[in-house]
Amino acid sequence: MSVATHLAIAPVVIPAIAAPLALLMMRRRRRVGVGISLLSCSAMLVAALTLLVLSMDGTIRTYAIGEWAAPFGIVLVVDRLSAIMLTLAASLSLIAMLHAVLTRTDRDGWHFHPLFQFQMLGLNGAFLTGDLFNLFVFFEVLLIASYGLMLHGQGPARLKAGIQYVIVNIVGSSLFLIALGLLYALTGTLNMADMGLQVAAIGPDDQGLLRVAALLLATVFAIKAALVPLHLWLPRTYAVTTPAVAALFAIMTKVGVYAMIRVVPLIFGDDAGAAAWAPAPYLMPIAILTAIVGFAGVFVARSLSEQAAYAIIGSTGTLMIAVSAWQVDSITAALYYLVHSTLSGAALFLVADVVARRRGSHVDHASPGPVFAHRQLAALLFMAATIATAGLPPLSGFIGKLMILQSVADIDGWAWGWTAILATTLIGVIGFARTGSAIFWKSEPAGDGPSLPLVARTDMVAPVIALLLLVALSAAAGPATAFMQDAAGQIMNSGATVRAVLEKG
Repeated sequence: MSVATHLAIAPVVIPAIAAPLALLMMRRRRRVGVGISLLSCSAMLVAALTLLVLSMDGTIRTYAIGEWAAPFGIVLVVDRLSAIMLTLAASLSLIAMLHAVLTRTDRDGWHFHPLFQFQMLGLNGAFLTGDLFNLFVFFEVLLIASYGLMLHGQGPARLKAGIQYVIVNIVGSSLFLIALGLLYALTGTLNMADMGLQVAAIGPDDQGLLRVAALLLATVFAIKAALVPLHLWLPRTYAVTTPAVAALFAIMTKVGVYAMIRVVPLIFGDDAGAAAWAPAPYLMPIAILTAIVGFAGVFVARSLSEQAAYAIIGSTGTLMIAVSAWQVDSITAALYYLVHSTLSGAALFLVADVVARRRGSHVDHASPGPVFAHRQLAALLFMAATIATAGLPPLSGFIGKLMILQSVADIDGWAWGWTAILATTLIGVIGFARTGSAIFWKSEPAGDGPSLPLVARTDMVAPVIALLLLVALSAAAGPATAFMQDAAGQIMNSGATVRAVLEKG
């Protein structure tokens, strides 16, 4: 195998090595453990960017672990979609890690860095695997790590939200296993490319069971993506967790969206009989409801972190409006908006932390408080993050929403989708404006209470980087959308993936 071929496994191997090394070093040589964690995030970003560049030639690269050929062995698949997701995850991990180290929140527990690396192991594995069972395995790895990260720093609010988070994901994992069992019984394989071929050959007697399995799998991905009505676990979980962790968690719902984009065209495409595009009729109404609920939550939220959590839900709903069309143009728009919404959601969580660390007992509550240090800079960061999240020009959210509107204009129910996107944008703008007005424009005397904390501006580094990436995504919208259109074409051309996996695996 060439070096380029071996590079496919690097995003999995790097955090798998870094996690135990960081664990061994944290007790006695903390700085070395932190350095290992930062180096790992940097190495993952370099590997992901290299794979992104390599994927530009359109070649779908596979890596057969142990040289066991597909469909019998475990195969990792690198195409344009997985390269995009790996690059996004690695960029986000470095931003979140920098914020945790600069704000010293990583010191609230000994296991932050090992858990962070295991989280990245699960994320990268989910984006690379070509096997449904190993998708389940990597889901479990990232979920187990996320349980620990979510509770980092302790506290009763995090414990209560953590219990709900664990219960919901246990239910989701159980449904995933049931769906896998049904599909394996019907097809005799769990390799996604091979399963697509076997599903097309299933007889009429098993078509009903196949459709049940497809809908179960879609339900699992909907839980991961926090689509309405399966979203109730997310607001409390994300709002109370450590801000650096919440920023990383901005990509967690996108894992569910990614899985749906990956699995549905490949396995449940036109040749799948009764299960062909099985989730499609339900996705548009669910996506519209998710967008409405999410941005309604932004409107009524009582703190910046709570607004950021609901914005994650709302942006996922907007994203799924594009996905529900299952066309090359709509998937292109969805991929662009996916990258944007992940970065803007992370930036909003980090800005909420910047504000909370300066306001003392007022934290990030949407209420007037005393004038705090670096208020103008924090207000500028807040304005940029909320403009991005709401989807206003000139940042990439506006471009992404415009692309989505154009891509769904020729499908049934387009008017409902347009109305939802435009109305929720307005609701989001009003909600963010009201919060910004209360925190940055209105003030009350400091009084005789405790003095406000003095905070260095180092906590602004990570949100500035996230916002600069959004500026870069806006400036490079042309080449970015061209690449994502190629990625969407590759996704919808399942035959190319099947040939690459089964012939080269």
